[in-house]
Amino acid sequence: MSEIQYTLVADIEKHQEAFGIAFNSGDADAVNAMYTDDAVGMWEPGFPVYGQARRDYVVEFLAKRKPSVEATVRQQLVVGDTAMLIVEWQMEALDENGEPEHLEGVAVDVLRQGEDGYWRYVVDNPYGVSGPWDAESEPQG
Repeated sequence: MSEIQYTLVADIEKHQEAFGIAFNSGDADAVNAMYTDDAVGMWEPGFPVYGQARRDYVVEFLAKRKPSVEATVRQQLVVGDTAMLIVEWQMEALDENGEPEHLEGVAVDVLRQGEDGYWRYVVDNPYGVSGPWDAESEPQG
């Protein structure tokens, strides 16, 4: 079994933990394997990223920002092969200047279970319910 197959899970209850392991390892291939080919990442509100641009963003973000994330699923709704997760997360990373940065938010994620039985992101929206803002800033709005 390859490491990428190890990160994929057929049990939605284990998805967030598996994603955290892949993400915190810095393994962009393992992280990208956890998305459908047509998935969208909304890592900057108002700027959705699809396809190869999404995959490239993951590679660059992991390499340059050296992030580590902790996350807790707060709500999970599953209907057939579709799941929506509300996930509270905190991340330590480097900002564009290489300085330490703390980020946090509440994500709204949508996943689909493929024909192979594995759950993958269709929509990854880490600021779906919040921000973005750094931990020291007040929410806007």
